[in-house]
Amino acid sequence: MTARKSERLLNLLITLLVARTYVSKARLREVIEGYREAANAEAFEKMFERDKEELRSLGVPIEVGYVDRAFEDEPGYRIERSAFELPEIDLEPEEAAVIGLAARVWQHAGLAAATSDALVKLKAAGISVDRAALDVVQPQIAAEEPAFEPFWQATQTRTAVTFDYRRSNSAEVATRHLQPWGVVSYRGRWYVAGHDTDREDTRLFRLSRVQGEVVLDRRAGSYEVPAGTDLRAVTSMLAPAPADRTAVVLVRQGAGHGLRRHGEPDDGAAAPDGWDRIRVRYAGTGALADEVLGYGDDAVVLAPAEVRDLVVSRLEELAGAAR
Repeated sequence: MTARKSERLLNLLITLLVARTYVSKARLREVIEGYREAANAEAFEKMFERDKEELRSLGVPIEVGYVDRAFEDEPGYRIERSAFELPEIDLEPEEAAVIGLAARVWQHAGLAAATSDALVKLKAAGISVDRAALDVVQPQIAAEEPAFEPFWQATQTRTAVTFDYRRSNSAEVATRHLQPWGVVSYRGRWYVAGHDTDREDTRLFRLSRVQGEVVLDRRAGSYEVPAGTDLRAVTSMLAPAPADRTAVVLVRQGAGHGLRRHGEPDDGAAAPDGWDRIRVRYAGTGALADEVLGYGDDAVVLAPAEVRDLVVSRLEELAGAAR
């Protein structure tokens, strides 16, 4: 099923669901964008009949009645909410996560705007609308990242983008150029994956670090996603590991500001005069060892042993190379 057909079916479903009275075919053609684009009345009739039967085959109970019950001269259609609603469903955590992802895509893929347009036209035509019925098919999840929608739009139209990006644990902001392949959720955060044209390599960017406006290139369809690309695999490979471990580090007073920025005071034990004892969350042993080494004799790892041993080992290598 094409994206345009899916959108048309969903808007037909919602339009019939929220209408408190029967809606005629002529009115449906006016309010649903996919039907307005039909070349002629015959093309619309065929499209509508196929859509109606497809919804019914999916178990959607479309009722047929008369728009004006007094004269019974114009048949119309609606979906009775009570016949459409599902009973309460218990989801496993993994299943709930998938539903949440689908909800976020619904909220930002432009479908909500198209549906709102149809509802406005129904109300303008004097048809009573029950917006609460949208809750049956529209999960409500708010978006925190303003960059979500432009990136999602770019992935759908294969449009390159330009944006400013702040690096992790840094105030540095750089302009990036990307051919987006997809927007994915990983460990509770949203990322866009794609081909970085500046670095000529696959890159992953966290949406919460995008600064300012995402600018779409004027040329849609300017690139193709490599065949066989698995966005989940790309994300798992490139996304930073969670900082789920803790190290205890002595930092000389007045130094080690980077360590202090992502650490917190360790009040459980006293520190020598002139030093502060801090607890630092980290993901990779090597990355933390490199960071501590960068402060020279202003930082000393106390625990865990694996980080301390790695720092000592690298210092010994440097000492040996200097001899």
